[in-house]
Amino acid sequence: MDLSNLKPAEGSTTTRKRIGRGSGSGKGGTSTKGHKGQKSRSGYSKKVGFEGGQMPLQRRLPKFGFKPLKRVEYKAINLETLQELAEAQNLTQINPEVLMNAGLISRKHLVKILGRGTLSTKLEVTAHAFSKTAEEAITSAGGTAVKL
Repeated sequence: MDLSNLKPAEGSTTTRKRIGRGSGSGKGGTSTKGHKGQKSRSGYSKKVGFEGGQMPLQRRLPKFGFKPLKRVEYKAINLETLQELAEAQNLTQINPEVLMNAGLISRKHLVKILGRGTLSTKLEVTAHAFSKTAEEAITSAGGTAVKL
């Protein structure tokens, strides 16, 4: 073996198809696009979901669902989370600002306190809404539940 007979492995290199370079190349004329028609034109792009004029699937299926315009969405915080926060930071009052500083909510969230977990410390909790069990648990622990 010497440098004069080196060549790439069989099938590892291919030459690209040069289309539109005259009829002598065999790829001139229509440039491999067939004859006339929409797909042969420049700038052709098929719309997403187009089925050749047949009614597309997204229009054959019925509409469904409903989103009420006046729905109020709350960020849910459980009593166990409040208990952990009160113990960690030695708090007696919990309000949305405290929860925001703790990284539990952002400025835009409305807060609803839910009743999972137990509350052993006396807390004054201020929130936008309370579940019945959460409100009962807060008052039974000696605290107060204030709605904004």
